[in-house]
Amino acid sequence: MGRSRRTIPEELLLLALDPTTGTTAQPQSLDLGLAGAQLVELALAGRIAPDGDRIAVVMARPTGDPTLDSALELLRRRGSPVRAVHWIGGPRLGLRQTYLTHLERCGMVHAVAGQMCGVLPTTRYQATETAISREIRARLDNAIRTGVPPDPRTAALAALAHAVGLGKHLYPGNEGRSSRSRLRDLIRHDPMGGLVAHAVMDVQNGAAAQPRRPQAAGAGAVRQPAARAAEPAGAPGQARHGHGRMARVGAR
Repeated sequence: MGRSRRTIPEELLLLALDPTTGTTAQPQSLDLGLAGAQLVELALAGRIAPDGDRIAVVMARPTGDPTLDSALELLRRRGSPVRAVHWIGGPRLGLRQTYLTHLERCGMVHAVAGQMCGVLPTTRYQATETAISREIRARLDNAIRTGVPPDPRTAALAALAHAVGLGKHLYPGNEGRSSRSRLRDLIRHDPMGGLVAHAVMDVQNGAAAQPRRPQAAGAGAVRQPAARAAEPAGAPGQARHGHGRMARVGAR
C-alpha cells in the first residue's frame, strides 16, 4: 500500500481534531472508531472480508503500513473469523496516540506541550496541513449536500464519524440537525463501513456479547444506538474494555 493515500484511521482522527483546542472530540468512542477504521482500510486493501458479522483474513501479505500490518497479523493469528464487535471491543491501548504520533511524524499535526493546572503535563495537537483537513471535510459536506452516493472511502468515513458521535462536532446545534441526519444515512452506502459502524455502536451500547440477529428482508439498513436514534450517545460500555487512555493527558 503506497503512502500517497491517507488511510481512513488517519482521516477519522483529523476530522476529530478540534482546531481551536488541539484536542480530539469524542476521545473514548474515537478509540473504537480507529480500531474499526483499520478494519475498513484492510478490507479496501483486499486483506480481509466480511463473513456475516465476522471478519476473515483473505490475504495475509503485509500492506506496508506498520500499524495496519500489526492489526492484520493479530487477525491472522486468530486462525478463524472473528466477530467485528469482539475485535473493536478488545483493548486498544495507545492506538489514538500511535496515530497522533504518526500524523506528527508526517508533518500533518504539530504537538504543543503545556500544563494542566500548572502541574500536569499536557500535549495538544494542531493541524499543520489545514488544506488536507479541509479536503476531508469537503468530501463529507459534498456527500451530505448533494445526496450523490459517495465513493466507498468517503462512505466508510461518514459511517464511522456518525458511529463515534462526531456529528455534533462537525455539524453542531439545531442548524446542523439535518446534516447530522444525512451523515447518519450515508452509512448505507458501504457494506463494510456499515458493518464496522454498527459494531462500534454495539460496543458503546454494551451489546458486544450478543450475536447480531439476521435482519428481516426489506428492513432498513441503518440501525441506531439504543440511547438516541439520530446521534450516538456516550460509550457506557467502554470502561470495562480499557480503551487506550493516553499517557499524555492533553490529547483527549
